[in-house]
Amino acid sequence: MTCWAKLESSSWIYPTALLSLYGFFANCRVAEPFLTAYLIGPNKNISEEVVTNYLFPIWTYSYLAFLFPIFLLTDFLRHKPLIMLQGLFLVTNYILLCFAPGLPAMTFLQVNYAVVTSTEVAYFSYIYSVIPVENYQRATGYLRSAMLAGYTFGASLGQILISLAGVDYFYINAITLGIVSMAFLISFWLPMPQRSLFFKGREAAAGDLQSQQGGPPGPNGPEEPVVYKDGAGSERDKMEHDGSIGWCSGENMASAGHLLWRSFRESYSSRHLIYWSLWWALATAGYVQVFNYIQLMWDHIEPSATSSIYNGGVEAACSLVGAVAAFSVGHLKVTWTVWGELALGLFSAVATGAVFLMAFTSSIWACYGGYVIFKSCYMFLITITTFQIAANLSMQCYALTFGINTFVALLLQTILTFIVVDEAVLGLDIVTQFIVYGSYYAVISVLFLIRGSYTACTFQRNPEPTDTNEEPRVEVISAEHF
Repeated sequence: MTCWAKLESSSWIYPTALLSLYGFFANCRVAEPFLTAYLIGPNKNISEEVVTNYLFPIWTYSYLAFLFPIFLLTDFLRHKPLIMLQGLFLVTNYILLCFAPGLPAMTFLQVNYAVVTSTEVAYFSYIYSVIPVENYQRATGYLRSAMLAGYTFGASLGQILISLAGVDYFYINAITLGIVSMAFLISFWLPMPQRSLFFKGREAAAGDLQSQQGGPPGPNGPEEPVVYKDGAGSERDKMEHDGSIGWCSGENMASAGHLLWRSFRESYSSRHLIYWSLWWALATAGYVQVFNYIQLMWDHIEPSATSSIYNGGVEAACSLVGAVAAFSVGHLKVTWTVWGELALGLFSAVATGAVFLMAFTSSIWACYGGYVIFKSCYMFLITITTFQIAANLSMQCYALTFGINTFVALLLQTILTFIVVDEAVLGLDIVTQFIVYGSYYAVISVLFLIRGSYTACTFQRNPEPTDTNEEPRVEVISAEHF
């Protein structure tokens, strides 16, 4: 009990450990790599065309509808309720998969899963509201490692159970239900944050804006973010967050809106950051589309009803290779402000080739290999992108940029889904879809190859900084986080 009490009284170890456990169990979805095989198999008996052109688009449209309101609710409700909501809907998701028959139930499942994905922002932002700023780096590393470990372990376990033990897909989903139920229970133990990024009252918001602009609010310069532990903290701030001084008042809402607008202007004031955000949105839209429909491509090449499938092993391999690629970013001595855009173009071209390989090959192993290359390129580049954006912004601005970029990416993905996939418009078959996705990535690679070549040539002619707006204002998140 002494060790537990010491752990619980820690300012950062206790919430980090609990959230890491939650991240492990929430992402240890043993059945996820085999979802398509389960839906079109004898368990649910839904045709491949219905899954492709009707069911999966519903998730995209629902995700778009939920994302921005949940992003604001996450900060307004201070993160923990949304993490608990994610855990609850994860449990509901696998209850539906296990026990609910028929197409209407699977349609509702897509809406249910959209809530799960849209609340992921709470997992990433919770920890920054409960721990001191000096522990951000270590905590972020632990949380991302927990997610990776959970996803890799779940995919590997699913592959072992199917390939070696011959376990039915129903029992794989039942095992996943038990695992995500553990995540839901763990979410109750998370400590409740006592602060938010935007809904914090006029005085606190003004102090944060002053510190972002470099003006010292006190005699010793900018203040550290307030983190309450064991009842510490000002009574006024506590009362504001408890609702006694109008936490939900119009004045507080107005100050939050003002802070959001100021953060938005700061986030997109640099041309350099706009280019990085543009790649983030464009590439993420294409990546999510490929990720959503890759199982259908695998089933098209090698039907799961008549062949052995290795989806879980491939997803586990992708996670490990992608993690190595992302980890290598922190050890590369490259001036990313000069060569970063060219790297975006080059690796996007490699990803383009990988998507076309998946579209035109008749070999399942070549398709698996193309997917590993594609996912590794994306994880490598998104790591560089998040670092380049985050290293130049305060926490408020980075959180807002993360939300806006994700929303734009989802909007683009929704447009792609509506035109290419939805049966109400083109309703293309899976091979033609991947040809479209490859062409989409080819456009991204050409745009950034042109822009990157221009930036590199300009620097070679004049090795002075090309954009004075790129000087970091507040370096809250360091490179090693990503």
